[in-house]
Amino acid sequence: AHNLKVTGSNPVPATKISSLIKDFKAERFARLLAFPVYINATSTPHQKNRTRTQKPALAGIGGPSYPRDLARHLLTLHLRRTTQRCPKVRSFARISYPPKTHCRCVGQMAESLEKAGDGWRITTDAGTQIEARVVVIAAGGGSFTPKKPPIPGIESYENTSVFYAVRKMDRFSDKIVVIAGGGDSALDWALNLQPIAKRLVLVHHRDGFRAAPDSVNKMRALVAEGKMEFHVASIKSLRGAEGQLQGVVLNNKERGDYEIPGEMLLPFFGLTMKLGPVANFGINLHENLIPVDTSKFESNVPGLFAIGDINTYPGKLKLILSGFHEGALMAQQAFRYCRPDEKLRFQYTTSSSSLQKKLGVA
Repeated sequence: AHNLKVTGSNPVPATKISSLIKDFKAERFARLLAFPVYINATSTPHQKNRTRTQKPALAGIGGPSYPRDLARHLLTLHLRRTTQRCPKVRSFARISYPPKTHCRCVGQMAESLEKAGDGWRITTDAGTQIEARVVVIAAGGGSFTPKKPPIPGIESYENTSVFYAVRKMDRFSDKIVVIAGGGDSALDWALNLQPIAKRLVLVHHRDGFRAAPDSVNKMRALVAEGKMEFHVASIKSLRGAEGQLQGVVLNNKERGDYEIPGEMLLPFFGLTMKLGPVANFGINLHENLIPVDTSKFESNVPGLFAIGDINTYPGKLKLILSGFHEGALMAQQAFRYCRPDEKLRFQYTTSSSSLQKKLGVA
């Protein structure tokens, strides 16, 4: 889940986060999977410029899904994109695999997929390489990418002075930070960065917000105390040199164009869904979806599977229940690819003593 928001599904309200974590039976689930599952509520740093090669039996692209029958046979890899929403609760599920098969690529996106021997090689946007016999694409309707504001020349400041997500708070310490937007992300980060920023300015085109009322009240209180600035205006242009922002030009009806100082800009204008790098994986697509053989949910390319909202077939229902069904059938064929010399033993938790021992209910 991307902040408990699986690509292609409805977001889970932040108010349900605590109960979801509380109800998660981590120890029992770990016994079933034979590797521990950890739940945390901390931000996972983005791993840049790091190249490594991992070789699991199976790699999964997209948000995680944990059907027990699938997990019993296969080791899945979770490639997660960090989203803007919920700065306090950034990463929920972090999977720790056995030492020789450790593949944790949290906060990374699969950028390319190429043939490697009898399997595949995935390269992420952080330079991590994963080689696997089978790849399962579970990317929902695509990847969520930030909506960029129509500001001339903003690209020259991106990743140096303009950011669409906060990965490391200390980057904004003792800086003049300008935050643009009127939703939860803008208000949450304004409140979180205000104590460490030299000066914090919130910009929104109207004096009304789509954020939680409590966050809005806290913001207005800080503005009244002179600890934060709020401008009802739109961003017209940026001023700086060599990627370093120096000022932000605003515009409103009362003042026209005027400039405020700014060293960092965080535009939070929401997210848009795009198919992303999957479109370049060499798989046949139909209306940005992957057609599959419903007996095994394999694409037109042997060894590449698609389950969940990313696939299409006659009678397709976009339900979580359907995803579990698709994952179970996919696992049967994937097992044959990964372990061709091994016989697949079909078992039930109600009658298998070995599975019951793993679950701790024997």
